[in-house]
Amino acid sequence: MANPFTSFELWAGLFGGLALFLFGMDIMTQALKSAAGDYMKDLLSKLTRNRLVGVGVGAFVTAIIQSSSVTTVLLVGFISAGLMSMSQSVAVIMGANIGTTITAQILAFKVTKLALPIIAVGFGVAFTAKRNEWRQIGMMILGLGMVFYGMSVMSDGLHPLRAYQPFIDFMLNLQNPLLGAVVGMAFTALVQSSSATTGILIVMASQGLISLEPAIAIALGANVGTCVTAGLAVIGKPREAVRAAVVHTLFNVTGVLIWIGLIPQLAQLAEWMSPVAEGLSGVDHVAAETPRQIANVHTFFNIANTVLLLGFTTQIARLVEWLIPDRPITPDEASTPKYLDSSLLTTPAIALEAARLEIGRLGERVSEMVSAIMPAAISGTRLQLEKVAAMDKSVDALHIAIIEFLGKVSSAKLSSRQSNELMQLAEAANDLEHIGDRIATSMVTSARKRIDEDVSVSPQTAQMLTEYHAFVVTALQDALQAIIKEDAQLAKEVSQRKKSFHELSRRFVEHGFGRLTADEPNRLRTYAREMEVMEILDGVFTIVRRIARSQQKLKR
Repeated sequence: MANPFTSFELWAGLFGGLALFLFGMDIMTQALKSAAGDYMKDLLSKLTRNRLVGVGVGAFVTAIIQSSSVTTVLLVGFISAGLMSMSQSVAVIMGANIGTTITAQILAFKVTKLALPIIAVGFGVAFTAKRNEWRQIGMMILGLGMVFYGMSVMSDGLHPLRAYQPFIDFMLNLQNPLLGAVVGMAFTALVQSSSATTGILIVMASQGLISLEPAIAIALGANVGTCVTAGLAVIGKPREAVRAAVVHTLFNVTGVLIWIGLIPQLAQLAEWMSPVAEGLSGVDHVAAETPRQIANVHTFFNIANTVLLLGFTTQIARLVEWLIPDRPITPDEASTPKYLDSSLLTTPAIALEAARLEIGRLGERVSEMVSAIMPAAISGTRLQLEKVAAMDKSVDALHIAIIEFLGKVSSAKLSSRQSNELMQLAEAANDLEHIGDRIATSMVTSARKRIDEDVSVSPQTAQMLTEYHAFVVTALQDALQAIIKEDAQLAKEVSQRKKSFHELSRRFVEHGFGRLTADEPNRLRTYAREMEVMEILDGVFTIVRRIARSQQKLKR
């Protein structure tokens, strides 16, 4: 017969169908992330106390949002915020691999005939719904229909290959498992979607173009190829993200190495656990049975790997932390956003989580300034004061980056909860920047006056100011933890410290008045500088309480 590879219909069907498939996957994933992002974030943050629960949550979340990369982004945030250990995240990553196999299970059902009706329903819901939640559900259905339609187009385009002997001979050569794995790895790395590789395998199997064993080899290779996508995605990202990608790579590569020599046994298992097509033979028999067998063995592979490696999550975490160690933060890195990634803007729930983590970094810089100012304010030199004032540059840089990022997030369609969260985060960022300004300007200016006026703070007064200052620093750090961990109870405790703080203020004012009659030089100027420092710290504490109250309002 004529060479079908010269046929326009074959290439148009293959690449056009693949484009529809990938576009449909993208639409479906974006809609699911938008609709379910908040709930998945909450679920991941609460239900990761042990390995088995972590695996279950990782599988469920990834099955729902059909994006292991989103799951990984959430994990990076939770690890950075101290909500989850690296060891716990390993179990969730294992579960995420299981969750991705749901796509293959759905595709293995012969649902391509329903593609156009599903597209019509999805379009109708998406473009007639008034509520954003229903629009996203409609887009999800539309995307699913496009995935099925893309498979149908690919299937029709590949049909002529069933009788083309050179292609059949090439497929026979793929009986070599290593060659099949390399093909799967290369194709998945190229299209950056293991689901697309699995989908094409199922399409080819439904046409009788590939037998089970080479399909398994290609599927195994796809599990390695998807690690390339993860590796590219974490270039320039926080070290927690790099570690998560390394865990993903170690897990998949180890699994492939375990099973690559057992492909015949995997094929037998897939045949045993899958439905049998009675009354068919030859190509028709392969076409009827192999799609479901591929989906089942794909799921089994990931579940079996999880069972085999789940007991070693702690060791895997330690290995990854050893391979990717922490490193000192340079001044440039201190002023550069770590978590704000424009690729997250399509998923508001995740983008807001990233902004929350960046506010945590902003808070760390501010906390460092507040902690460093007191020794310099009481008895420090001009050089020490200049060093503290210089720290405000990184605070200003991070504040600008956070507000700019939140401004971009606000242009997306946000739920009521997300809008409230965005406003709370913006207010927290502004408040932290105000604290930085009070330290860099008001406190530093007051300390310079102390030096110019040759004022000397007494040891007793210095001790009281240090106690007063420590109270403010502790409140600031706790308020930051309340923001980062969304801990309403801790925020409430910070707000309720007003009475204790006022008691400290009263004691200090009484001490100051008592010292006015002391027989010491520069007594009035000393008193003025001491009271000025107290008033500045009082203003900082007022802002800290405002930050805490904003967290309480959000959680009501």
